Parts: sequence; structure tokens; C-alpha cells
Amino acid sequence: MPGLTEIFDDFRIVRHIQRRLPLLFQIAELESSRAGKTGMEVGSVREKIIIALLMYKFGETNIETDLPITEPEADVKLFGRPISIKTITGNSLSGVKLIWTVDAQKARVFSETYSPKCDILLVQINWGGEGGMYYIPLKVQEMIFQEVGRHQYIKLPKPGTNPRGVEITKTALTKLTQAEDSKRIKIEWIRKKEVKVNPYRRWVDLWREESHEA
Repeated sequence: MPGLTEIFDDFRIVRHIQRRLPLLFQIAELESSRAGKTGMEVGSVREKIIIALLMYKFGETNIETDLPITEPEADVKLFGRPISIKTITGNSLSGVKLIWTVDAQKARVFSETYSPKCDILLVQINWGGEGGMYYIPLKVQEMIFQEVGRHQYIKLPKPGTNPRGVEITKTALTKLTQAEDSKRIKIEWIRKKEVKVNPYRRWVDLWREESHEA
């Protein structure tokens, strides 16, 4: 059955991602910005861009986005197989969240019961430098989880801080991305100067459409 490896093994798709993804993510940031600061909603827009890539490659009928709440780690399904989409910003592979929560007790319970459950598609954004897109299969996560152990795989927020979630440790993430069965597409994150975005134009145009309601 086709899977995510096809993206990383298809030279045409690889080149397309290298050329287009920085531009699309730049547009996402512009649409999610206010007074020069990027809002938290940019994460949802980035996720939609990656899902749209899967639809472009594999066809919309093979992508499932309306997932039940019982699958909190999965963001999309490709041919019925769950995938978690994650993005991080910076030149270091760190800070990847397993779960977003401000509840310390919930974070602790999660860390004690967690085990890998789905493939990961990770995008490292590094404006002005090199980042990439990574495919980390479930079997690789299971192997590294067993190798380093729960407490070396999972990073809890420091007590007394304002926690934003439970993370994969930098050590574990390095092993995950460098594993033999993981895949990577190198991406140069260069911003285009001429890009201008009006985040309201689409909605204004929709308001202008003639209504056919009774």
C-alpha cells in the first residue's frame, strides 16, 4: 500500500516541496500575523498546508481529516493509517510537543501512560538557514522509546513554570530523525520579499457573493 515514503522517494515531489513549502509557510505566517507578531493559529494553518500536500500527492479520497477525539495524537489518516503532523521553529531539533496542556497533573499522567501510536511527519522551520521535513515511522519511535526508556524519551515541563506541553527530549528526537528507516528532505528556508497577503480578502469576496437563500 502506498505511504509517506513515496513523498521522500519521488524526486519531483521532493523538489516541489523544497521550492514551495517555504513560500506557503511564509504566507501562513503573514495571514496569522497581527502588529508584526505571528499568532498561535499559524500552527493550524501549517497543518492544513501539509495535509493539502498529502491530498495533492495521494488524492483527496485517500485522506481522512475528520478524526474522532479518541485519536488525539493523530491529525490525519493516509490510506487509513494515522499520522501526527508536527512543526518546530529554529536551528535545533528540540521542543517537539507530544501533547499540549497547561495542566501539570494531566501532563504527568500522560507521561506515565504514553507509548508511540502513529507515524510522525515533522517540519523543522529555520528561516535564513537549513531545516527540513522528516518522516519518522511508528516502528522507529517504538524502537527508540524502548532503547532510551520512558524518562529519557519524554520531557515534562519544569515545576513552577507555565507549562505548554509534554515534549520529546532532544536526545530522543535526534535519534528518531537519524534512524536508518527515517526519511528527510533538506529545505532552505528563504523568505520571498515580494509576498503580500490580505488575510481578509477571501472573506470580503464571500460576503460579496449573491445569496440564493430563500
